[in-house]
Amino acid sequence: MRRILFPLILGLGGAAILVSLGLWQLQRLDWKQGVLARIEAQMAAAPGPLPAPGETSEAGKYQPVAVEGRTVGPELHMLTGMSGVGPGYEVITGFETEDGRRILLDRGFLPEVGKDLPRAAVALRVTGNLHWPAEAGSNTPQPDLGRNIWFARDVPAMAAHLGAEPVLVVARGVEGDAQGIIPVPVTTAGIPNDHLGYALTWFSLAGVWLGMTAYLLWRIRQRTI
Repeated sequence: MRRILFPLILGLGGAAILVSLGLWQLQRLDWKQGVLARIEAQMAAAPGPLPAPGETSEAGKYQPVAVEGRTVGPELHMLTGMSGVGPGYEVITGFETEDGRRILLDRGFLPEVGKDLPRAAVALRVTGNLHWPAEAGSNTPQPDLGRNIWFARDVPAMAAHLGAEPVLVVARGVEGDAQGIIPVPVTTAGIPNDHLGYALTWFSLAGVWLGMTAYLLWRIRQRTI
């Protein structure tokens, strides 16, 4: 009995810790699903006006807005792709609102063949969501300004480049000449939610740990017979 007591305690204690980690991840999953549900409800709310200059904050992320005005200045093209269409670019442009503000507008996806086609300034009425994605990291290549290719939506850098406020509206609906650009609304699909996978991993490890414990106890038992 003394020979199996320590392995038994170690096995049951280790399994208990692993199961508790799995249960904690299930709690995190429930919390994350609540967060995503609140974000989705916020995204789908009735659009309002742009916040006043200087009033944007993290709390306003995903806020639905409606803006009317005109595209101004050059486009910025962020390298991307679309399922079923192929490679192309996310089109970011300056947008001058009716009250004279200049912001950034993510008009959506442009297939690769349309990159160098001329597009005149156009009047648009846009419904969309405020967004400032943290896509640019230390490993993100610098934009190729000569070919007008960006590799992330870097809102401060793009705003400085276009002489606009660092406020980005991602279009989900456009009234006016879309010029072949397909709106790509912001969704919660890009927000990671891996807690169920983590939970299953911890529970699987607990099962393996108990199996190894049972095998060790069997070996000890066999040696004592």
